[in-house]
Amino acid sequence: MTEPALNPYAAPQARVDDVHAFEGVGELKLFSARGRIGRLRLLAYNMGATFVFYAVVGVVSLLAATLGEAAGLLMIPSFAIFLWFSAVSCIKRCHDADCSGWWALTYFIPLIGLIWFVLRGTPGANRFGAPPPANTLGVKVLGWMIPVVAVVGILAAVSIPAYKDYTDKARAAQSVGQ
Repeated sequence: MTEPALNPYAAPQARVDDVHAFEGVGELKLFSARGRIGRLRLLAYNMGATFVFYAVVGVVSLLAATLGEAAGLLMIPSFAIFLWFSAVSCIKRCHDADCSGWWALTYFIPLIGLIWFVLRGTPGANRFGAPPPANTLGVKVLGWMIPVVAVVGILAAVSIPAYKDYTDKARAAQSVGQ
């Protein structure tokens, strides 16, 4: 009995089913770097985390009068949790664009970090899982707070000094006219 010769050009005989067929939407895990989130959800999560962090800062600053330096030590774990949550959210946003989580380091480069808010996520499933679920009303409200607050802040920074100059000139003209 002779063994058949191995043909290096023959099609593989093994079953290849390591490609997962994702159906539906992915599961949201807040403190895990696995999965995907979209642009608006990234903004919403970071805005929500900022609100929680500022609430903790407010409570710790109120306790600072009684606890003294120990209140400052309470800030270290809360800041570490805030940074961890922000980093995990950025990693999941990179996964949505079908990029490695290491690309989240580019968020800290000025102007290049803004590309992640313009870059669309992969439609359908990618190698990091199923697409993220649709945004809820709470996500939409929190996500749009950052751009709205930024625009209002810029308008206030420009208009308040201009209005003060206008009122100063009006008072000067009124005092000259009397």
